Parts: sequence; structure tokens; C-alpha cells
Amino acid sequence: MSEEQEVKNPKKGGLKRFFTMQAGQILSLLGSGLTNFALAIWVFQGTESVTQYVLITVIAGLPGLMIGPFAGALVDRWNRKAVLIVTDSIQALCTLAIAILFHFDVLAVWHIYITAAIGAMTAAFQWPAYIAAVTTMLDKKHYARAQGVIAFGQSGTLIAAPILAGALMTVTDLRGIITIDFITFFFAIGALLLIKIPNPPRQPVPQGTKPSLWNEAVYGWTFIKERQGLLSLLTFFAIINLVVSMATITVFPMVFSFGGKVAAGTAMSFGAAGMMLGGMFLTATGGPKKKINGVLGYTLLISVSFFMLGLKPSLWLVCAAALIFQFTLPIINGCSQAIWMTKVPQGLLGRVFAVRRLIAQFTVPLGDFAAGPLSDMLFEPRMGEGGSFATAFGGLVGRVVGVGPGRGIGLMIICLAIFPMLIGLWGYLNPHVRNVETELIDADVLAKQEAEAKAKAEEEAKAAEGADNDQPADESKAEGEAQT
Repeated sequence: MSEEQEVKNPKKGGLKRFFTMQAGQILSLLGSGLTNFALAIWVFQGTESVTQYVLITVIAGLPGLMIGPFAGALVDRWNRKAVLIVTDSIQALCTLAIAILFHFDVLAVWHIYITAAIGAMTAAFQWPAYIAAVTTMLDKKHYARAQGVIAFGQSGTLIAAPILAGALMTVTDLRGIITIDFITFFFAIGALLLIKIPNPPRQPVPQGTKPSLWNEAVYGWTFIKERQGLLSLLTFFAIINLVVSMATITVFPMVFSFGGKVAAGTAMSFGAAGMMLGGMFLTATGGPKKKINGVLGYTLLISVSFFMLGLKPSLWLVCAAALIFQFTLPIINGCSQAIWMTKVPQGLLGRVFAVRRLIAQFTVPLGDFAAGPLSDMLFEPRMGEGGSFATAFGGLVGRVVGVGPGRGIGLMIICLAIFPMLIGLWGYLNPHVRNVETELIDADVLAKQEAEAKAKAEEEAKAAEGADNDQPADESKAEGEAQT
């Protein structure tokens, strides 16, 4: 018997199953956070290059984005629980490979590039499968709160990981930290084995198209393109992600340059605390009743946080800015996620969300890649002693922002601060974005209407068939009466 048949009511017990699955993911995220923090220090100390540091993120992101639409189409075909278990297992093996390479003292930066790329490709399957699993477990009224719980778990691990990694690095090396990360994957896989994740019925391809992987992947884009509100919202996130990626990827090197790894870990922990508070707020309130207000309104706070980030080489100012910035993310992303989960049929979630991820995040590697050279070659040299930017306006820029290592990055982030505000205002002025929740019908309402229309059509067809079957008998009877 299939899992879909076993779970007659897929929403029954959904909250319990969701929290079980999420608990396993939190432990796994904590282990991954330990490794990511330790590897960031290892790479940056070994290369002393912002470009080398951000290149890992760029290489990790591109493969996953490229295969995303096909991965989403396959997720809609496959058992979603199996997808989550297999992807967790592959990521665990990549982590183990890094530990082995370090043990034999042959670990190089290019090894991290390869394992990061493999991890990104598995995430291309894992992310739409996880989101689709949540929609089959929970009623739509819980979607935004579920995103708050997910953000709360992520932020908790981000707070704990740098602190734990710093403490562990005093008693063990990178190998020990990665080994702990490997063990945590067993908790994530074990939690998945304990629960049932129903799969919705497969969504048929539109009439006139052949059922192929390519057509199914393309249909994810077709679905979005036919709904102007979703397309405009996607454009909004593509632009905002470009700006945010350029700013945030350089925060770690900037703080490390004036405060060292302890300061960098402290700033990351404050940012994670902000994300935790944002997740708690979203979990408790469910966000604004009109979810698009949560997306656009909190975007304006990003500009404030960016200005604070770059203003001074002050750890506490950076920590406050990181807290404000990360507070906004669960609310913005959670409200956006709730809109998409409400408007997209469950049978299409994999391919639509994969295409959505491709379009919204293809600008992230561009921003990451641009940030490194801009920092290393343009802003940092010109914000040194006697640099052209530092001496601009009679030395005003240098006096306000500061001069020396990391101040070029600070100035770059200040220059980027204007864009989130402008993008948020554009969203409010665009009626398709502003009215996306009322302009588009909910997926469950649409499915109900389609089911009623189908049932009515079947009844009419049966009635017509019955009338056709009765007609010969009536004619025979009439003929017999005429002969009598």
C-alpha cells in the first residue's frame, strides 16, 4: 500500500509530523553551521582574499540553480520523503569526504569548491521537496507560521554554531568539527524515517503537450508567466537578492579585518539573534493579514541596516545592524512563501518553486562574484591612507567612514543601502505586486472549482448517455402502438 493511501487525511497530525521533521533538520543545520564557520576561517586565513572567500559561494550556487527546474519536475514525480532522505545522505558523504581529506593533510580550496557544488545540486532537489512536504502536512492558515518556525530553527543554529565552533576549535581541529557535522545527519534522516509524508496526485501536463521531463520543467515557468502578480513578485526578489548578496557576502571579511574571528563570530551571532526574533514574531502573529505588506514594508528596513553596517568600524554598530537586517528576513521570506504556497497547486509545487528559485536567485551568484573584485580592486585600495575615495570631498568620506582595512567594504555597503528602499517603493507602486493576493485565486479554491466542474460534466455526460439509451426503446414502443 502506498504512503498516499495510508494517509487518508494528509493534514491529520500534520503539526506533529512537521515538528518532528524540523527537529531533525535543526540538528543537522547546527552541524553544518559548525563546519561552515570553521571552513570560512580556514579559507580566509589561508588565502587572505575576499574574492577567494566569495568564490566558494558562487561555485556552490550556480550548479544548483542550473538544474533547479529539472530537479523540481522530478520532485513532483518522485516520492518526496525519499528525495529528502537521499539528499541528506549525499550531503553527509560530502562532509565525510572533507574530514578525510583534512585528516590526510591534503585538503585544498578546490576540494571545498567541488563538495560545495555537489551540496548545492542536492539542495536543488531538497528545497522544493521540503516545501512541498510542508504544504501536504499543514493547512494553509499555518503556512506563514511554519516559515517562522523554520526561520527560528535556522537562527538558533546560527547563534549557537559560531559560539560552539569557537569553543570546539580550542580543543579539536577542523576534522573533529566536521565529524560532529557528519553525525548530525543521522538525526535528520532518522526523523524523516519516523514520519509519513504524503504525495499529492500528479498534476497532468496541459493538453497539446507531450509528458516529458523538459515539458514539465518548462511548465513551471509557464505557470508563473501566466500570472502577472507572481511574475512581478519574482522580479522584485531577483533585484533585491542581487543587492543583498553584494552587501552580505562581504560582512564577514569586513568585521574580520578590524576585529578578528571573535568579532566576526559575535556579529554573526547577533544577526542570528535577529533572525530568531523575526522567526518568533512571525510564528506568534502569522505576519500581516495582507502578506504582501510584510514583504514590501520590511524591505525598507534593509536600507537602514545596510547604512549602519558600513558607517563605522564599530563591532556594536555592526551587531545592531546585523540584528535589524536578519530580523526582517523571516518576515519577508515567510510572507512571500505563504503567498506562493497558497497560489500554487500542490501537484505543481516542485517545478514551480524550482523555477521560482532559479529566477529569484540567479542574481545571487552575480552579486557574490561582483562583490569580491569590487572590494579587492576598487573600494578597499581607494579607502586606504591617501586613497581617492578616502580623500573625496575634502576628506569627508574618510573622516565619516574611516580609513584602512575593511573601510572600502563599509563604503560599498553604504552605497548599496539606497537600493532596497527604491525596490520596496517600486513594489508598492506596481499594482500586480501590491494586489497579488486578491488578483490571483487560491490553489485550493481553484481545485475545488475544477472538481465541481468535472463532477458536473460527468453527471451531464451520464444523463446524455442515459437519454441516448432510452431513445431506441421509446421508438420501438411507439412503432408497436402504431401497428396495433
